[in-house]
Amino acid sequence: MSDSRVLLRRLVAPAFLLASLTGAPAFAQDSAAGGDNLAPFPAKMEPMAADTLINAVTPVGGKLVAVGAWGHVLISEDQGKTWVQMQTPVNVTLTSVRFVDDKLGFATGHDAVILRTEDGGKTWAIVQYDPAAETPLFDIHMTDAQNGFAVGAYALMMTTSDGGKTWVKKPLGDLDFHLNAIAAAKDGKLWISGEAGHVFVTDAALSQIQDIETPYSGSFWNVLPLSDGSVIAMGLRGNIWRTTDQGATWTQAAVDTIASIQSGIELKDGRVVLVGLEGTVLVSADKGASFKPLKRGERTALTAALQLADGNVLLFGESGADGSLSLEALTN
Repeated sequence: MSDSRVLLRRLVAPAFLLASLTGAPAFAQDSAAGGDNLAPFPAKMEPMAADTLINAVTPVGGKLVAVGAWGHVLISEDQGKTWVQMQTPVNVTLTSVRFVDDKLGFATGHDAVILRTEDGGKTWAIVQYDPAAETPLFDIHMTDAQNGFAVGAYALMMTTSDGGKTWVKKPLGDLDFHLNAIAAAKDGKLWISGEAGHVFVTDAALSQIQDIETPYSGSFWNVLPLSDGSVIAMGLRGNIWRTTDQGATWTQAAVDTIASIQSGIELKDGRVVLVGLEGTVLVSADKGASFKPLKRGERTALTAALQLADGNVLLFGESGADGSLSLEALTN
């Protein structure tokens, strides 16, 4: 499979948009080399792994752990200056990475795979894998060291109560929408972005999952709860919607882009940075009510951003670790 067929996790997530751009079939199998052999293949060790698609990154105990195409897991011990590839037991696209503490972490990906590490990301084991279902998992959230859940295409939700060693499906009624990302708010609520304008809110125990109505009918690739209690949902063609009343009402942010927005972060100073296709970087100084584009020469798609201890922001995407932005650049 070419890199273009695994370009972005939230475009590979619903897959249909990316397929229309590249001619690739949605949810193409990228684990087995051929025939009916659905056994997992370990990722190849690649000298240029840090220059291929990175979908997600997280800080862990002073280092950074990133995941992406071909089952790549990368670790940086120097705040993103250099990266080392770790061995993993699958070569499918990995879509998210989350850690409970400095040791216990998880990654999700295509073929409904969930990987688990107990040593801070150095080694990984398969704890969930179902290639026959042809249903990727897109994000994962652990409420504590024992309990958590993962979400994916066609309303797939899986839960664990034993520290992620085993996973079971949790039916969501008649829902068939893709569930693209999970984000935790300061009040403990969990927000899930989905297809067809759906945003869901639940508690850590998943005791009640509320389907929040939004004015938008397209896909939300991600959702970002902010420190002031407001929530931003972002998606196709520059659609950015904000609620300040727990989803009762939504206001669209005017932006000068039609690029799909993939993810975002709130900086330590309260500003918001969103990233997306075509190298898009948007900066807000008013908690997402409005955004200004940051002019960059690079046009490669961006999937994630991470602020470092020095305040600078690392960018990740189609070209892997895609450079950094200084606080000065974000201010201008």
